[in-house]
Amino acid sequence: MPPTLASVVRNTSLHLTVLAGADHLERPVRWVHTSELDDPTPFLEGGELLLTTGIKLGRTAAQLQAYVHRLADAGVVGLGLGVGLSHTEVPQPLVDAAAQRGLPLLRVPEPTPFIAISKVVSAALAAEQYEAVTTSFEAQEELTRAALGKDGTTAVVRRLAARLGGWAALYDGSGALSVVAPDWAARRAGRLAAEVDRLRRRPAPSSAALQGRAPGIDTADEDYVVVQSLGADRRARGFLAVGTEDRITPTERYVLNAAVALLTLTLERSRELRQAEERMGAALLRMVLAGEVATARLVAAGLFGGLPEGTVRVLVAGAGQGVDAAEPLGELGDRAEQAGARVGEKLLVAREDGAHGPRLMVLALDNGAVHRACLGVVEEHEGLSLGVSAPAALEDAGTAHAQAERALAVALRGGRRSVDHEEVGAGSLLPLLGEDAVTAFAEGLLRPLREHDRTARGDLVASLRAWLSRHGQWDAAAADLGVHRHTLRYRMRRVEELLGRSLDDTDVRMELWLALRSGEE
Repeated sequence: MPPTLASVVRNTSLHLTVLAGADHLERPVRWVHTSELDDPTPFLEGGELLLTTGIKLGRTAAQLQAYVHRLADAGVVGLGLGVGLSHTEVPQPLVDAAAQRGLPLLRVPEPTPFIAISKVVSAALAAEQYEAVTTSFEAQEELTRAALGKDGTTAVVRRLAARLGGWAALYDGSGALSVVAPDWAARRAGRLAAEVDRLRRRPAPSSAALQGRAPGIDTADEDYVVVQSLGADRRARGFLAVGTEDRITPTERYVLNAAVALLTLTLERSRELRQAEERMGAALLRMVLAGEVATARLVAAGLFGGLPEGTVRVLVAGAGQGVDAAEPLGELGDRAEQAGARVGEKLLVAREDGAHGPRLMVLALDNGAVHRACLGVVEEHEGLSLGVSAPAALEDAGTAHAQAERALAVALRGGRRSVDHEEVGAGSLLPLLGEDAVTAFAEGLLRPLREHDRTARGDLVASLRAWLSRHGQWDAAAADLGVHRHTLRYRMRRVEELLGRSLDDTDVRMELWLALRSGEE
C-alpha cells in the first residue's frame, strides 16, 4: 500500500500537527512537492503533499481561501505549512478554508526540514514498489507451480482467487462456466454470461471492467469485476473473470496478468500438438467415412481415446459464395471440441477445401452436446449453413456423409441456417438441383410452348400441366381446364409437334413436369 497522510503524521520524528481535515488522512500520498508559488497547480499531477513556507501567500482571508480551492481542485491530498519564516503560526483563515474544503492542513515546525518529510515519503514509496515486485514474483512462482500440477487450470484459478482476496472464474471458448473459486461465487460468475458473450464476439485479447455492482447480482455486496479473454490468435479460447471488494491495486494487476498469461499458454498449448491432433482426427474421420471402421477403432483406441459410441450423425458446415467462412468454421470446430470435452463426448472433425469452398465435417453423437453446439454456432453467423444427416450407426457414416452434403446444398440454396436429411427426403427433388441449371433447363424446354401461347390460341402450357397432373387422364384433365377432351387431345398433339417429343415416353413426361414445377419454385 502507498504511504498515507496518516502514516506520515504518525512519524514522531517529523513533529507534524494536524490543523484541519483530520477525517481525510487516509488519502494516499503519491509524491511530496515544495512550492512557494501562489498558484503551483500547473506543476501538479494530483496526489501530492504540498509543502510551503507561505512567502507568496496573500494575507487576506479571500486570498487564502482562493489558494486552498486551487489546491483542492488540482487533487492535492494535503498541505503542509512551515512556520518560523514567513509566518510565526499558521493563519487562521487558512485553517478555516482548509476545513471547509476537507483538505488536510499540517503544521510543520521550524526544526523539521521539508527534505525530511520528502525522505519519509520516498522511503515508503520505495518500500511499496519493492513489496509490489516481491509479491508479484512470489505470485508468479506460485501460479506457475499450480499450472504445472495435475489440475493446472483449476489450481491457477483457485490460487488467483486467494491472492486477490475475492473470487475468480474460468469460462471456455463458448462462454460456459468451467471453474469457479471459491464455490460460493458460482452464482455471481454465472450471471456474467452476457458480458462474456460480448467479449466472445470481439477479437482476443480484450477485456472489460465493471465497477460497482456486478450485473444481475441480487445481494448487498458490490464487486469490482474484471473480465479478460484468453487467446493469442484473435480467437478467444476462454475467458477469466475476477471479482474483488475494492478496485484492483497495481500489484494485484501484476498477479492477474500473470494468471492470464499462464492460462492462455495452457489453453493454447503448442501449435504443433494442436495441428497433430487435428490431422489425426481428420484421418480417423476419413477412414470411418471410407468404411474402414474396424481399423479406425484400433488406431483411435491407442492414440485418440476411442471413437463415438452409439447412434451418430454427420454434420457438414459451409458458406455461400462471397462469404468468408474461415473464421466461423474455425469457431465451429473449437466450440464442438469444447462441448465434447465438457461432457466426455467423443467426436471426429475434419476441415477440407471443396469445389464450393471450405467445409467442416463433424461426426458426433445424435443430439448430443456436440450436435447442439454446432447448431448454436450456425445460428450466430450470417451466411454459415449446416447440413445434418439422418441418425446412423458408425459403420454407415459414409452414407450419412452423403446425406449431410445434400442437406447442406439445400440449406445454401435456400439461404437457411440448418437442414436435416429428413427434410430433404420428405420434400421435392428440385431443391437438390442448382437453381441456375433448373431455370435454364426449364426455359429451353418450354420456350416453344410459351412462344405459341403468346401468339396463337390455346394455352398449351396450362393444358400440359393439367394433363400431366392427372397422369394422362383425358376426361379429368379436360374438366380441370373447362374444355372438351377432343380439344385437349388436339393441344397435346400440338405440344408434341412443337417440342419434337412423344408424350408417350415416360422420361419426356418426367422432364416436362420437372420444367413446369421449376417455374413454381
